[in-house]
Amino acid sequence: MIIRCDNCSVSLQLDEAKIPNGNFTVRCPRCQNMLRANKDMKNTSMAHQLEANKPAAPVGDANGFAEKQSDFEINSALKMLLQALKTGHQKVETADDPSQKPRRVLLCLGNRKDEVAKILTDSGYRVYIAQTPAQANERLREGKTEIVLFSPDFAPEFGGAAVLQQKANAMYSSERRRLYLVSLEDEGTTMNAHEAFLRNLNLVVNTADIPQLPLILNRAILDYNDLYYYLNQGLGLEPI
Repeated sequence: MIIRCDNCSVSLQLDEAKIPNGNFTVRCPRCQNMLRANKDMKNTSMAHQLEANKPAAPVGDANGFAEKQSDFEINSALKMLLQALKTGHQKVETADDPSQKPRRVLLCLGNRKDEVAKILTDSGYRVYIAQTPAQANERLREGKTEIVLFSPDFAPEFGGAAVLQQKANAMYSSERRRLYLVSLEDEGTTMNAHEAFLRNLNLVVNTADIPQLPLILNRAILDYNDLYYYLNQGLGLEPI
């Protein structure tokens, strides 16, 4: 029987004689992630598993986002050039406006995914929707998507929310700083920094505040970038 880790995507060959009936768990030897599986999965073809584990699908018009990103980069370069001409300095600080930066966000949601996707797409975000933790992991492998928004009802049959939290907890600090993790939940208090810190999150948003989500995200990420401004400057990293 062959199963695929939903965290690191390694394929595991299991001895069917040692597999118990029904549901069981096995630890991935590469990343130590706990995998849930079922003996009936042996009837699922590897091609089907690979299809299910493809990267999270994008939503909306890719060309529109690309144009917005290109315009942002061109305008930033022009502002830096004008600043250099005015000051006569060879080394110029970035002159872009962080609030106007087009961003990519990965949605790992249950019932609210379509509603949230529309709101963020209309606000200029490049949105990707994952159906499983494996699809989310494949999209994150690209290294371009730095914002992940998930909810407790994401892919419960695969332990979706728990897998994402486990992945974040296992990251090195340098990796974790580049991933902005947002939990969307019915009982949470929006922008409760203490609650987010205790749970190794960056932001908690109550579902009642979904209509204001773009404003909340923009404000919270600007504060986050301000916090790491000098560190990012020293390491030569772009803000989120």
